[in-house]
Amino acid sequence: MNRRQWFAISIAVANLALVLLFPPYDYASLQRANIPTFDGFHFALTTRPNRVINSNFLTLEVIVVLINAAIAWLLLRSRVQPQARKGNRYQRGVLWFVALNLVLVLLFPPFENYQAITKAALPSFEGFYFLFGDNALRQIVTPILYIEVALLLINGCLLWLLFKDRGIEDLSNEDLLRLAGARRETRKK
Repeated sequence: MNRRQWFAISIAVANLALVLLFPPYDYASLQRANIPTFDGFHFALTTRPNRVINSNFLTLEVIVVLINAAIAWLLLRSRVQPQARKGNRYQRGVLWFVALNLVLVLLFPPFENYQAITKAALPSFEGFYFLFGDNALRQIVTPILYIEVALLLINGCLLWLLFKDRGIEDLSNEDLLRLAGARRETRKK
């Protein structure tokens, strides 16, 4: 592990500490039939009446921090061979794209109005709003948020694999001929 990776891990640990010290809270109001609505981020060691930690959103925050730490770890690794850079430029671009999108998905989660809350598997949602805006009458739709993050990660992994180096360019002509001969022999069998 190099110095830049240590720095990235220390930033990830600091982010995890902040996320856990200031978790997201929901407000359960009797006027709204005890349906929790997003209330904001508050210090974890204080007690607040009628507020409960939104564990789904907190889990999502922790997962996003850990995924971004893993992406930073991969981007900041030492490059031993200069030839390995050739095809990995696209892979690094995919990692940056996924990290940026994860941050945007978390900053603009799907919200629904508290009056439209149902127990459906995929609830309806009002739209994507800035997380730190006035969302007193809205609740984060965690199933849709989980689907967004899962699809983003799956697509990022597929793109990363798509841009993976094949490795044939580094083989000599003799190695290529040996591989072609071995392939012909397996086809004959």
